[in-house]
Amino acid sequence: MIEKISNSIEESKIDPFMTAILANRMDGIIREMTNTLLRAARSAVISSARDFSCAICTADNQLLASAEGLPIHIFGSHLQTKTMCELHDGDINEGDCFLHNDPYSGNTHAADHTFLVPVFFEGEHFFTAVAKAHQADIGNAAPTTYMAAAKDQYEEGALIFPAVRIQRNYKMIDDVVRMCRSRVRVPSQWYGDFLAGIGSARIGERRLKELCKKYGKETIKQFIDHWLDYSEERMCHAIQKLPKSELFNSGAHDPFGELLPDGIPLKVTLKIDPEKALIDLDLLDHPPNVDCGFNQSEACASASVIAGVFNSIDPTVPRNSGSFRRIILHLKDGAVVGKPKFPHSCSIATTNIADRLINITQAAFAQLGDGWGLAEGGVGLGAGFAVVSGNDHRVDGKPYVNQLHIASNGGPAGPTSDGWITYAIPVVGGLMYRDSVEIDELKHPMQFHYLRLVTGSGGAGKYRGAPGQEVAYGPIKEDMNAIWPCDGTHFAPQGVRGGNHGKKCSHFIVRSDGQEEELPNMVVVRISKGEFIRGNQSGGGGYGDPFERDPNRVLKDVIESYETIERANKIYGVYFHGSLADNTLTVDKEATKEFRKK
Repeated sequence: MIEKISNSIEESKIDPFMTAILANRMDGIIREMTNTLLRAARSAVISSARDFSCAICTADNQLLASAEGLPIHIFGSHLQTKTMCELHDGDINEGDCFLHNDPYSGNTHAADHTFLVPVFFEGEHFFTAVAKAHQADIGNAAPTTYMAAAKDQYEEGALIFPAVRIQRNYKMIDDVVRMCRSRVRVPSQWYGDFLAGIGSARIGERRLKELCKKYGKETIKQFIDHWLDYSEERMCHAIQKLPKSELFNSGAHDPFGELLPDGIPLKVTLKIDPEKALIDLDLLDHPPNVDCGFNQSEACASASVIAGVFNSIDPTVPRNSGSFRRIILHLKDGAVVGKPKFPHSCSIATTNIADRLINITQAAFAQLGDGWGLAEGGVGLGAGFAVVSGNDHRVDGKPYVNQLHIASNGGPAGPTSDGWITYAIPVVGGLMYRDSVEIDELKHPMQFHYLRLVTGSGGAGKYRGAPGQEVAYGPIKEDMNAIWPCDGTHFAPQGVRGGNHGKKCSHFIVRSDGQEEELPNMVVVRISKGEFIRGNQSGGGGYGDPFERDPNRVLKDVIESYETIERANKIYGVYFHGSLADNTLTVDKEATKEFRKK
């Protein structure tokens, strides 16, 4: 099979230089789509936090390019374009645009509105430009896009669009717009994001047409085939570097009240066959769909474990349908991780369980030995990711709704580096932006008290997991609602190869008299003037034995307040001369050496 791929590449009429030019041009087009959506959107969750992704799929529904799109968003893009082609077979034309947010026909979850624009050149369908953006509000029964307690899609309440046409011949179909404006709590904000999504996909269409005109139909067709074959070959070489093995790993999502008193157990089995250049991912051992919003959509279940694989191999392998050919995925119908049975809710499919699936997959690779895999990244859509809503007294009580992306979980340590403090959550992996405090305060009637790192919260190791962050905020005048579905308050992100786990999430409401009340992990809270929310995100897991960490790096961590002196002594076995207060702290090499010998 590998020889067949190599022969196909060698026989291709397109040369390596043209392949490189066109591959980079595809990514350049996606980045222009990305910049368009970022600059044109109105909601902070899109325009500040960058909770969106763009991609290009082929006319035969293969993911071709994704640039810096979030894997959870774009690894299933081809499932959505396939739905578009099936539902509109024979009626897809130049000038069309389709809106898709149905988790039962290829989308991630209902809050991710996806704009699909088929791209024609000389009357032939060549590509589909994809722009997917997480909405601030979608008309759910509660002012949040994360309906944790919804037992089915009906209880969620959102409008669902299974690849519904919203433009024909470049003209808007206003019926759909009126439906959404009458349902969404912030219609003007939503409409601005709606136009930004269409504009992003149209920019992709325009640039792809220009590319086809410049290089010609045949060159572009040859490039598509060649690029996907080349990507498959690169994936083959990456898998051939791995030892033949069968790996098993497990984890769990936190309990959730009476609905999930024991949480949700999660398991993945990986079979690596370097001779055949295949990775087999088995997700069959999972319980049936649950009567709440934690069910995975097919797109999220597959994207999560595939992302875990790509996190653990050569990072230069292109991430598209060509490289996906070397991954065999087993999903069960009607399972919490698999292909959901309608109408079970998939409201939180893009985060909580998806985060855990990425973690247990990438951590499984660490079983291969030092130098492989990653620790578990910090999990939890805590207070730093709350959906806040209310009425803005500054503009005559106008309603507002937005999801915050203000405080990050700690990133996982790897075999050669510490975790990132800009990680966010595993499905994001550092690809989104952190909100600006000032912009959030300008857009919404709220005030932030502080945003800071939690010292000592990262998992210790030869390479340290990043610390989590703590945030505090509250309303200026009128009451504010805050909703978040937080994993990571019970089961901490685990370390690997002897590394320690990160600190768990926690969150509190601080009353006007200063009294604190701890909140449950699934929070629906109303905050009055004088009160505020205080919450910390989890830290990432560590990689390797903490006693193997360079003492000078531990010293730097203490100076930078990533670590405490007590943890440096007890966990890392590193002792010091001098003091932090007068900036004279140095490593006591003899004491450190003696302690580590023990």
